[in-house]
Amino acid sequence: MCDTMVALGNSTRDGRVLFAKNSDRQPNEPHIMIHLPRRHYDPGTRLQCTYIEVDQAEETLAVLLLKPSWIWGCEMGCNEFGLNIGNEAVFTREKYGEPALTGMDMIRLALERCRDSRAALDFLIELLERYGQGGNCGYRKPFTYHNSFLIADKQSAWVLETAGQYWAAERVDGVRNISNGLSIGSAFDRCHQELIEHARQKGWCKSEDDFDFARCYKDPLYTYFSGSDNRGSLCRTELERQRGEIDTATMMTILRKHQPAAEGRQFRQSSLKSVCMHGGGIIGDHTTGSYVASLGEADCVYWVTGASTPCLAVFKPLWLIDNNPVLYSETEQEQAVAYWQKRELFHRMVLNGQIRNLDEYLQSRDQLEAQWRQAVDVMQTDRADDGRKRDFMCKAWQQEDELLDAFIRENSAQPARIKGSPYFRRYWQAQEKARERGC
Repeated sequence: MCDTMVALGNSTRDGRVLFAKNSDRQPNEPHIMIHLPRRHYDPGTRLQCTYIEVDQAEETLAVLLLKPSWIWGCEMGCNEFGLNIGNEAVFTREKYGEPALTGMDMIRLALERCRDSRAALDFLIELLERYGQGGNCGYRKPFTYHNSFLIADKQSAWVLETAGQYWAAERVDGVRNISNGLSIGSAFDRCHQELIEHARQKGWCKSEDDFDFARCYKDPLYTYFSGSDNRGSLCRTELERQRGEIDTATMMTILRKHQPAAEGRQFRQSSLKSVCMHGGGIIGDHTTGSYVASLGEADCVYWVTGASTPCLAVFKPLWLIDNNPVLYSETEQEQAVAYWQKRELFHRMVLNGQIRNLDEYLQSRDQLEAQWRQAVDVMQTDRADDGRKRDFMCKAWQQEDELLDAFIRENSAQPARIKGSPYFRRYWQAQEKARERGC
């Protein structure tokens, strides 16, 4: 389960395009940050994705991938031209196919090969039609679904939603968000040539005038239990309410939102209907990584947690530059997982009631983020060079690490006791035992 948002320049405070996403996955699944440079390949090279091989491009672009550690593709990411893509699991009436390309594979392929949102849209459609989508995307429990995508560059954005081989696409005007349910209705800009006729033959609509993509193709039961209506509505309401004044802090705040019934109780009960999702229920998904992109013509700055639980985690500034001092290469996966696991340790200590001075931690975190945002604004105005950006990233990421170290060390001797219902406690006790076993 996930939530993804975009605000185009006509809806933001400073005219920059803002893109944001929470990745909601199984709680023990490491969500890692990988930086890949431009690469060149011999003609005819084949590429192994998560389940199938595809033709490799002769050149791939530099990319930042935020991804489950075991998946070839990514849940969200960007490339050197400021193209950003995130995907959502959606549940439809169409059959789930045999292992093919996952939605995450499709994102990575598009980021590595496309320079703008329209090219990425065309390429994703091409991948869907050529290879199809399918395969288990669950970490320890099987999980199959179809995909929707939010695609954004420095000027424009598109939504692409799929149901098996069928699809519809909508150009974004202003603000837009997607969640775990089909959201394109009767108005769209492009579609599969047989989209409406297939629905009519299935008896899902009577005619073209009666056609609504979401109503016709969605699986209403799975969509309902995904909690997407609640999360999608919360994101949409906040984006519309702040239209024209949306900034990076706005996106971070939305990614940290809980449903009203869960606010203040998020470490004692599950919260599938919260944008900041907390595991512990029957479905059990939990936000494992969060990301905000600020896209300007002169430069793009990214804010990443590298951690689960955005209401706890720290959004750190990042530029996609050569010799990046804070990201990991594809051969450094163990280090990338260890980075995520350290932050997950802090989350588990909060669940266990060990962080007795949590309010103090949150205040320190908020102060750091505010300082960094202010400094980044100055650096954008000054058009800071890569050397200055490297120095700033190193300092900011070190400050976050020191903050975590201090609170972990100060509270490590506190007794551990999870609060909440018996089911909630058993759930997280089982998750913790599995995490300790490396599962």
